[in-house]
Amino acid sequence: MEAFTFASSDTLDYPVSIRIINLEGAEAPVPFSTLIEHPELRHIGSNQSAHSDLYVTVQLWAGSKPLTVPVQTSYKAFRAERRWNEWLTLPITYSTLPQNARFAITAWDLSPTGSKDAQGHAVPYGGTTLPLFDQDNQLHKGRQKCHLYRRRQADGNDDSRTPAFLPKKKMKRGEPEEKEVDELDRMEKLFKKHEMGEIQRVDWLDQLVFRGFEKRGLQSARSNMRPAKPQDAAQSEGQKDDGEPAALPGPSNIVLNVELPRFDFPIVFADHEYPPPPVSSYLHPSSSQSNIVLKPPPEVQLGPGINATADDDEGYGGRLIRVYDPEVAAKDNPAESKHRRLVRGQHRNGILDKDLKPNAKVRDELNLIMAYSPTHTLSPEEKDLIWKFRHHLTRNKKALTKFAKSVNWQDQSESRQAAQILGKWTDIDVDDALELLGPTFDNSAVRAFAVDRLRKADDQELLLYLLQLVQALKYEHISPQPGQEVTQDSSLARFLISRAANSFTLGNYFWWYVMVECDDKSQDQGADNQAIYGKVAYDFMTELVKEPGGQETRETLKRQAEWIAILSKISGEIKESNESIAKRTERVKQFLGDPKNELTNIDPPLPLPLDPSVEIIGVAPEETVVFKSSLHPIKVSFKTTSGRKYPILFKTGDDLRQDQLVIQIITLMDDLLQKENLDLKLSPYKILATSTSAGLSQFVHSMTFQGITSKYRNNPALAYLKQNNPDSHGPMGLRKETLDTFIKSCAGYCVITYILGVGDRHLDNLLLAPDGHFFHADFGYILGRDPKPFAPAMKLSKEMVDCMGGSGSEHYRQFRQYCFLAYSALRKNCNLILNLFTLMANANIPDIKLEPDKAALKVKERFHLEMNEEDAIRHLERIMDDNLNALVPVVIDKLHELVQAFRA
Repeated sequence: MEAFTFASSDTLDYPVSIRIINLEGAEAPVPFSTLIEHPELRHIGSNQSAHSDLYVTVQLWAGSKPLTVPVQTSYKAFRAERRWNEWLTLPITYSTLPQNARFAITAWDLSPTGSKDAQGHAVPYGGTTLPLFDQDNQLHKGRQKCHLYRRRQADGNDDSRTPAFLPKKKMKRGEPEEKEVDELDRMEKLFKKHEMGEIQRVDWLDQLVFRGFEKRGLQSARSNMRPAKPQDAAQSEGQKDDGEPAALPGPSNIVLNVELPRFDFPIVFADHEYPPPPVSSYLHPSSSQSNIVLKPPPEVQLGPGINATADDDEGYGGRLIRVYDPEVAAKDNPAESKHRRLVRGQHRNGILDKDLKPNAKVRDELNLIMAYSPTHTLSPEEKDLIWKFRHHLTRNKKALTKFAKSVNWQDQSESRQAAQILGKWTDIDVDDALELLGPTFDNSAVRAFAVDRLRKADDQELLLYLLQLVQALKYEHISPQPGQEVTQDSSLARFLISRAANSFTLGNYFWWYVMVECDDKSQDQGADNQAIYGKVAYDFMTELVKEPGGQETRETLKRQAEWIAILSKISGEIKESNESIAKRTERVKQFLGDPKNELTNIDPPLPLPLDPSVEIIGVAPEETVVFKSSLHPIKVSFKTTSGRKYPILFKTGDDLRQDQLVIQIITLMDDLLQKENLDLKLSPYKILATSTSAGLSQFVHSMTFQGITSKYRNNPALAYLKQNNPDSHGPMGLRKETLDTFIKSCAGYCVITYILGVGDRHLDNLLLAPDGHFFHADFGYILGRDPKPFAPAMKLSKEMVDCMGGSGSEHYRQFRQYCFLAYSALRKNCNLILNLFTLMANANIPDIKLEPDKAALKVKERFHLEMNEEDAIRHLERIMDDNLNALVPVVIDKLHELVQAFRA
């Protein structure tokens, strides 16, 4: 079968257009006798001049109804011929066209007396109806000759009386007229192929053919202009014998030439497939839990003869028809709803419920339910069991989130009793409080209970979750309408504003997190989101002024914004300029050193937005560096009040919120590991997004593994560390503390990047500091995404293992032990990490917004909670061994090195 290529019309998102070229042909003039009898005809423009001014209107019809408003050509004053040569664009695209779409094209003349179909002073000169698709459902393209029906307006109906293409007339064999018509039709087809490029062009030969065809066409036109009988002449001009206008029975000799857009491939009609009807917004009354899984359709066992065919003797003549119901997966099964009401009715107001205790079997079942992860969906039976023993479970802090999921908050009586029980519950952990602030729980009593738990956290702990708590404001009952304080609507907003106003560090980060949300104008967020965060920012500033020293804090935040604006200006100019790196660097140095920009001497000292504990007093322009990457980030060093210098990277044109999230999670995991007495020497650099397209990051003095391998030959990482930390008495000629730092930090980052699914790992984003701290940079791909095929699940390069002494050394065994300990410790705190990712579902972070409802599930997969601790560690061991012996990571690193060398 020969290869063929075509496109479907439903994918053609291109406006429908048509070019009106000219009118071709001639007709006999109106006899004077007719003009004497009907003097109104002499006022029609086309009866006064063979080249009178006309205009053309085009309207799209389908199903005998207009699809669009008509569009018309501009005014043209004709001299020799009626030629418009003008493209008209209709307000509709090809992708939305039905199969029976057609152009209704009418040429309009002018007459002061009007006529039957006149529109004001415009009377129809002639009309034609051109279908967009042919009999093979292919879109017409190129030039088209449309027969014009004189004195008639194009009707556009499916059974049009003004068709552009006529059926071929039957003539007697041997007549010269038949041969002439056949030859003209054949030439027309060849001309169209020549115009479409299907016939090779030969200029001198083409000119001869064109002239011959033109003469032949003129002769044919003259032969058709035979003198007509008086009666026929009157009818040909649209008049009956009594002088009244009459409709012509057929087309005239006038032809309208039009042109349709040309496409490289045939366009075949394909009906637009609409998305399935939306699932009802009526939610499952008892579905107060995250990641609601739609119920699968039930398996129906049909009885004998019910689903029989018409030929079946036992049947009743026909199969059952299945009708799609969009609410079948969202609404409760009525039988299950009634069962739930009956079950809970027994244990709603019972006196004995408070003293009801589970037996050993039920206790084990409850303990199993309490161990479920936050993403687990409770079954109706499990919810009923939790409700039955709700008073007994008030002493279990892990049971509160499961209890909140089991309550039907739409039932006023049940929700009222549940709110009373919340007041008796024991103190819960922070991870459970964060889960209650997620998108699933919208009851104000539940969210207020979670906020009360957060009040007990100190500022340092609150800072670890502040990014997610700002995102949780999207799930509060905050009205975007102006004129009402946000603090009246949301207990979480009141809490965050109060704590941020009393702590400068919290207030600094809270302010910038909120400012980024106000700056997010993407369609994913919407205007309401900006209005909500705008109200939060206003209320924060109002509360800040009420506090002692609040006015100074407000001025400091304002100065920070001005400082960011200055850096953004020079960064944007450098990014857009086409100068060399040396000229760009010199330009930045001059800008920073200019006293007008107020960066050489910052007085009073300004707390750095990236790290408020650091106060800067001025810039060191001589240490400025502009990097070669596409966005050309700028490294700027600032003098601090402590006498040291603090280098930062400022980048414009990139959204740093995903990197900011990963660094925050790494910082949190480091805190969790240290609580388990496991210090893995992690050194996550600070990063802060100041808008959706700019941000700051801390610059750590280090060297990429790519740079180390190009500088040192054998065992490059070890050679680099030896040069900076030599010790002849230490292991492998290296200071013991340095090697220990390297081994621990490698273990920590290997496990953390595996859990977060960090992708696009190569030697250019693996960095090593002189003191042995190993760390990752550039988190553009997370949650398992990777631009390279067959990428390993964990990045454990040969250079890292060689620096430890090889895979058989004692140091490598120690590294593996640290990995196992870190993985085991983080699995114990998986609920906290999963809840943080759930709160970020609507944060407009690239790799999360691809599948917002699956972000937490992707992290959960890496924890392997279905395994016990021993099996999970064995699984991690297999991943490390497979990566160590795999060839693909080595090939990827080599290819990346070649690409970077080629770019350089």
